Amino acid sequence: MPLTLHYHPLSSYCWKVLIALHENGAPFEALHVNLGDPAERMAYAGLWPTAKIPLLVDGERIVPETSIQIEHLDHHHPGRLRLLPQDFDARQETRLWDRVFDLYVMTPMQRFVAQQLRPQAERDAATLTGAVNDLGMAYDLIESRLGDHAWAAGDAFTMADCAAAPALFYAAVVRPFSPGHQKLGAYFERLLARPSVWRCIVEARPFFQYYPLRHALPARFLAD
Repeated sequence: MPLTLHYHPLSSYCWKVLIALHENGAPFEALHVNLGDPAERMAYAGLWPTAKIPLLVDGERIVPETSIQIEHLDHHHPGRLRLLPQDFDARQETRLWDRVFDLYVMTPMQRFVAQQLRPQAERDAATLTGAVNDLGMAYDLIESRLGDHAWAAGDAFTMADCAAAPALFYAAVVRPFSPGHQKLGAYFERLLARPSVWRCIVEARPFFQYYPLRHALPARFLAD
């Protein structure tokens, strides 16, 4: 029985797991979830009460939370690319970078975008400013610690890079990288050149019209 991923093409966290699945090569079925439909949301919550996406289903097993989903994939469905190193220290480094991108890039980016979904008069200026400032801190942290290897945790593409690609894609719209973020900018370009990452961008294009910051997306992401 193939894996099933419940997802939405615009979701940054869904991209994280989609990238892992594309890199792994395991067969899977992608089911589009419309959380805006009350009946569909209720049915989906029957699988996992938080009703958050993505959700991975492997036979009778329900697997929530993106990092756990990728570890599940790597362990139970090892594919053409291992996304978590076998070496303990390398594995810890991968998990650390995964947390950096989820907590310090993805989270403030999502706070900023959530404010954009409100009527302008209801947006909280302190939240917007704080999110932008937090992204600046995260960029500085990443720039100072990336090192000279190709990928976040070393020379191999890992779960950390699956987390980095969508986080940086959307965060760079909220707060573009500064000229001083040369390593970060070069790393982002390497991520974009990865077929698994670009596939997520292309598949999201029909849905970018619903993204509140669509006007700020660079043209290269909207069409080849």
